[in-house]
Amino acid sequence: MKSIKATITAILLMIAGTGVVVMTACNENDTPENKSTAGVARKTGLLLVNHGSRSETWRNALLDLEKRVTDTILGADKISGIKTAFMEYTEPSVATRLKEFDKEGYTDVIIVPVFLTVSTHSFDDIPTIVGLKEDPKSMATLKIEKIERYAPTARVHITPLLDFADVLQKNILRRTASLSKMGADESLILIAYGDHVYQKEWTDLLNKVGSYVQQNTGIHTLAYGWCGHVAGYNPDSTTVAIKRGLADSKRAIVVPVLVAHDEMFQVKIIGDGIAKVPDSKERVTYVADAILPDENVQNWVVDVAGKYADKIQREGVLNR
Repeated sequence: MKSIKATITAILLMIAGTGVVVMTACNENDTPENKSTAGVARKTGLLLVNHGSRSETWRNALLDLEKRVTDTILGADKISGIKTAFMEYTEPSVATRLKEFDKEGYTDVIIVPVFLTVSTHSFDDIPTIVGLKEDPKSMATLKIEKIERYAPTARVHITPLLDFADVLQKNILRRTASLSKMGADESLILIAYGDHVYQKEWTDLLNKVGSYVQQNTGIHTLAYGWCGHVAGYNPDSTTVAIKRGLADSKRAIVVPVLVAHDEMFQVKIIGDGIAKVPDSKERVTYVADAILPDENVQNWVVDVAGKYADKIQREGVLNR
């Protein structure tokens, strides 16, 4: 019998696509005639979708990611336009951006979710927002949070998440190595957002990333904590994780496993959690940074977008 993770992964591959499966979102009034791409020149857009935040610093990091990949992607002449959408908290939303793509005559939109691993947002919410799923719980949540759903005329192709590549391992290794001084006498403390429903998957991700860093640095002890929903936006999980690490080491290196910098998480929650640790100034090393900016993330966006654009182009030739 397949494990839960294997089952979820299989389902994700169907939803996100592996370069084999492509899903289509249709408006209620669409007919086979107006959805057909036969004889129609394909025009492909790229939509970078992220969680969203009330923090301007956080949002700017995601907008900067778009700027960093634009010239390379557009220069390949496979994708005609790039936009960024915030899933919640602020505009431009996913629905807003998809409406823009429709008005601009795009036949296909590649959605790259800038998310670390599976969560209710990536597995349920985004597919539900764009009309690829009808998840009742997600639909109720979106309604409460006033997040608009919009099934575009353009075909929607959702790519895999960041954990399908080795980008995160390399990112955390680089940031840890820049802070490490004592090797085996240090512990690595990873603090992530987490997800109640997919807690096992998040735990597996942190163990995989942490083990990779340990193998490449000599750091002996690994611990992790949560700063988001799992911890109830409470610093205590961070404090507990650091104390666990310091039980077997002289110093703890705390690394936020967060896409971008948000003052509430990196400064308030994680910072307050560190402050509760006795002798934290002497025993804890911490930089309130984030995964972005990272050239490897940029390369990942360029690579995955290019692969999906190639497939769309091949389909266009076949449909003529």
